Amino acid sequence: MSGSDFSILKERLAAARSITVLTGAGISADSGVPTFRGVEGLWRNFRAEDLATPEAFDRDPRLVWEWYNWRRELIATKKPNPAHEAIAELERRCAQFWLITQNVDGLHRTAGSQRLSEIHGNIWMVRCTACEQVTENRDVPIHILPICRDCRNLLRPHIVWFGESLAEEDLQRSYTALQASDLCLVIGTSGVVYPAAGFASIAKEAGAFVAEINLGQTPQTDLVDLSLQGRAKDIVPLLLGP
Repeated sequence: MSGSDFSILKERLAAARSITVLTGAGISADSGVPTFRGVEGLWRNFRAEDLATPEAFDRDPRLVWEWYNWRRELIATKKPNPAHEAIAELERRCAQFWLITQNVDGLHRTAGSQRLSEIHGNIWMVRCTACEQVTENRDVPIHILPICRDCRNLLRPHIVWFGESLAEEDLQRSYTALQASDLCLVIGTSGVVYPAAGFASIAKEAGAFVAEINLGQTPQTDLVDLSLQGRAKDIVPLLLGP
């Protein structure tokens, strides 16, 4: 990370009137949250890609809920790190601010973020399979199988599974924020999962200064205006300092 690049981004951030932040798994990794994908996500010899689908839930909702309960138990021990806290502080400082996160762990909300789209859902929210009401549920362990308190039908995790579309409301709110921002921060995301992988391009085409913070280069590195390599928990708080 060059000092000049860091200074440029710090100055841009201080002067920005409209800011959009996109975060991915890298920011939660600094809190010790596993990715739950690939080898790291193996559970009882199942891969996340085999369990996080509507078809898997239809076949065996108990199995899927047992896996999500295991994930909840792991995430419940984790806390927001300085990058989460710095982003929440950035929201307090900037009147026109929006956070878009691909993470489902809820750590941004715990850190104090309020203006945000959790585009892949939130593991601490449940949705009724019948009436579709979404409610918060922080039970650890969660009762399996959980039932809707209103219509008594089965609840599912409020997560966007493989094969499902992102909520149109979240997408539109994200697009609006990206197109209105004069600065966009892309933090800890691989840049390969769409539609989020296209968000930096949307912001840049709308005239925003786009900066990436990641451990290494991504498919977005050549597109952005500035790229800082390092851990989010180390870099993001320094951007807000004196």
